[in-house]
Amino acid sequence: MFNKEVAALRKDYRLASLDENEVNKDPLRQFEQWWQDAINSELEEPNAMTLATSTPEGRPSARIVLLKSFDAEGFTFFTNYDSRKGQEIAANPQVSLLFFWRELERQVRIDGTVSKTPAAISDEYYNSRPMGSRIGAIASPQSKIIPHRSFLEEQVSQLAEKYVLEAPVRPDNWGGYTVKPLLMEFWQGRSNRLHDRVQYMLTEGGTWAISRLAP
Repeated sequence: MFNKEVAALRKDYRLASLDENEVNKDPLRQFEQWWQDAINSELEEPNAMTLATSTPEGRPSARIVLLKSFDAEGFTFFTNYDSRKGQEIAANPQVSLLFFWRELERQVRIDGTVSKTPAAISDEYYNSRPMGSRIGAIASPQSKIIPHRSFLEEQVSQLAEKYVLEAPVRPDNWGGYTVKPLLMEFWQGRSNRLHDRVQYMLTEGGTWAISRLAP
């Protein structure tokens, strides 16, 4: 039995269209165009993306992380290497990313392999963060069970006193990951649920095969 009130929630998408014959041949350049549209539209946190990981047995998990960079090497974010996602990445480097830009009626899905960024890049980004965020990265045993919130607050207070006169150094268990795409899909909402879906698949020869998918 389904909930009729929930099932009745719907929106007809009419803002734009997407033609597989007109997209950029390079999915990263296509992403850059859509990214700029999101920036120009002044969306709130356009860099928020869902990161899906899984265990070697195939048990999935997903959470929102923030994109901090993208280039020809892939899509980069930063986190605690000891967290659940870090442990799952270490065991299974196949991941998915999903951007949902509701106001533009667009999604971008990215499947690929993930690896740690070079330490120098992690250091550079860590040192650019506000002091509170740097201390928080040290204080939080991310994904571990803790007794209460005051445990974190006490950790932060002690570290804040410690680093009054010196800047903290990036902890070894915190840094960046870069997702190198093997598949990218661009989704543009269309009327009557006949959405436009354009997929890029990386071939063995290193080129991108472009296809239209049924909605």
